[in-house]
Amino acid sequence: MVNTKGGRLPKLVITTFCMSAFAMLFYVSDASDPTPLQDFCVGINDPNYAVVVNGKLCKNPNDVTVNDFLYKGFNVPGDTNNTQGANATLVDITRFPGVNTQGVAMARVDFGPYGLNTPHLHPRGSEIFAVVEGTLYAGFVTTGYKLYDTILKKGDVIVFPQGLIHFQLNLGKKDALAYASFGSQNPGRVNVADGVFATTPRILDDVLTKGFQVDEILIEQLRSQFSPENISVNTGRSILKLLSQTF
Repeated sequence: MVNTKGGRLPKLVITTFCMSAFAMLFYVSDASDPTPLQDFCVGINDPNYAVVVNGKLCKNPNDVTVNDFLYKGFNVPGDTNNTQGANATLVDITRFPGVNTQGVAMARVDFGPYGLNTPHLHPRGSEIFAVVEGTLYAGFVTTGYKLYDTILKKGDVIVFPQGLIHFQLNLGKKDALAYASFGSQNPGRVNVADGVFATTPRILDDVLTKGFQVDEILIEQLRSQFSPENISVNTGRSILKLLSQTF
């Protein structure tokens, strides 16, 4: 039992509390993009007309206008006429220089009937996802391979932790719409299937056949679904050839 006689807590309790608080503060401060070193840093591609802050080239503050902090066109639906029936329009540092050093980005995700935002991950940012129209089946998979899935309806919001595989599927016959926000100005995106079957150069068959426990014929069929040009080009890559180049 803790002795609080005289209204004083033992030094050990105080020390433990302070260390815990410091650890939590460090964790929170390290959970997103680096803190901006100034009020803003609008991205610019001309190295002769810039100042470097946080590793990025910045527009001269004297030349910055309110237009640098505006992005227009978020109301325009993405084209869902594709094999997945969905389209994610990411507004990050590459499209919106005003978010440079701010640690945020957004995406508009349009779904056609039964459209799928294919399983993917964002290596540099967590995501908060809000349904504007429609009903979606969504979920993510942890590093322990546990699936957390649910049905989302209009007005529902879900969080996808940074770096974890997640997805959304439109369950309706009508179009659906969602908005997503990210804790990074450049969250990145890696589609699971493309990351395996549509790489350049191709991942060696020896890796995929053993990893998926299937034969080369099925691997080629899967490649053709995600990257048709890959199947028509025989690069001649093999483990023996790579070894001969290494030693």
